[in-house]
Amino acid sequence: MSYALPATVALVALVSVMLSPKAHAEAGFYKGESPSGAQPGLLTLILSQVTTWIFARSLLNAAILGYYYGIWGTLAYAAYYLSFLTGGLIIDSLRFKHGFDSVQDFLRARFGGTGTSCYNVVIGLRLISEVFANILVIGILFGSEGTSAYALAVMAFAGITLAYSMLGGLHASLRTDVFQMVVFVAVLIALVALTLLTGHVNIDALFGKPFVISEPGPVLLIVALLQVWSYPMHDPVMMDRGFLADRDITRRSFLHAGWISIACIIVFGSLGVVAGAYAQAGDTMNAVLERLLGELPMFLFNAALVISAMSTLDSTLSSSAKLVAVDMKVVAPTIRNGRAVMVLFMLLGLAMVFFGNKDLFSAVAVSGTASMYLAPVVFFSLWAGRDNIPVWSYLGSFLLAMAGAVLYFTESSGHSQWLGDAHKYTKLLWISATVLLGGIALFFIGGQLHPKTSTSAIPPNNHAASIDDRGSAA
Repeated sequence: MSYALPATVALVALVSVMLSPKAHAEAGFYKGESPSGAQPGLLTLILSQVTTWIFARSLLNAAILGYYYGIWGTLAYAAYYLSFLTGGLIIDSLRFKHGFDSVQDFLRARFGGTGTSCYNVVIGLRLISEVFANILVIGILFGSEGTSAYALAVMAFAGITLAYSMLGGLHASLRTDVFQMVVFVAVLIALVALTLLTGHVNIDALFGKPFVISEPGPVLLIVALLQVWSYPMHDPVMMDRGFLADRDITRRSFLHAGWISIACIIVFGSLGVVAGAYAQAGDTMNAVLERLLGELPMFLFNAALVISAMSTLDSTLSSSAKLVAVDMKVVAPTIRNGRAVMVLFMLLGLAMVFFGNKDLFSAVAVSGTASMYLAPVVFFSLWAGRDNIPVWSYLGSFLLAMAGAVLYFTESSGHSQWLGDAHKYTKLLWISATVLLGGIALFFIGGQLHPKTSTSAIPPNNHAASIDDRGSAA
């Protein structure tokens, strides 16, 4: 089956190109509208949400965490997908309580230019890391780092995905997401069925490692439960899809995408758990899986990673174009400029692949820690409606979170040992708790020192009101 995986990639890429109509209007390229101006339907939005969050890095991380830390490692990663629930609440409040059309508009109204500048830095880094991580997985599947097969796979995959992403922008991304998600689910069902037939899946294999609160798996689970309050707000791919449809469809899409994603992550991650149960000294996860499952299931395992990488990468590029042209207004929001931005982000992601850190989970942990400066924004400014929080509270929370993210990166990569010899996930828990509590304290103190002017929501603008009416009537 040496040519089966490249052939599968080529086939999925070809169909994706065929499903990507060339954009002729900015509304379709940046806002996902069809040529007739219609919003995406519920099923399209659910499948797009799921496939853009079940990306290759996530699947591989869930399996690797399961391999090393048992079912608790996989459940810890699955807990990040509770972000769909908190993200749905954030979007609902932003659009239909406060009446804003983007996260940037809300932050600009509350904290001025400082609000948007800090946010754009965090989500810009997030988008670049997503491009990097998904391309990196492809390189890992096709060859060892430094080999010609590795470089060729990375460049070919990047070029193919960039080509069809540039054709139609967000509208094309939504169309291809549906196709890619259907293929992914079919591959996952076949993979699970073949795995069950091997007879290696049993209770002992899945729950062989007991729950010990101080072990890395349970510790990471606590970290995820701390970070999910802010994690969705720093993910522009998720946030962008919260502004495409009416209130009813948006609410239901987040809810259903949440449980579907969690189920897929747990199922796929369990393959790593089973591999860990049968691993011998010196084994890698892929080696154990190939020994246990055989050639066909391993092909399906790798195919699932490739399909998920492609579906996430096109959405990431679409969000990158929207960030720079629409939200940041660095360039005019034309289709030509949007395509140029896609090329730029792809080049930055490729630079990280060839010259950056290769630890996949580090990118998740670092961006998740940086995003925690938004937790007090969600609690105080968004959900509590407090408009008296000073800019210094916001900036202080941002600087604290960025310092925490840098500290975790240096600690986990071995560049520093300021936090001692504790496991890196224990260090991540300490850092996350400090950032969260510190940010809340800064917002609380800032709110106490400044007079309270209003607790009421900003009256929705006309756009939000019209969508709300359609949603209520649905």
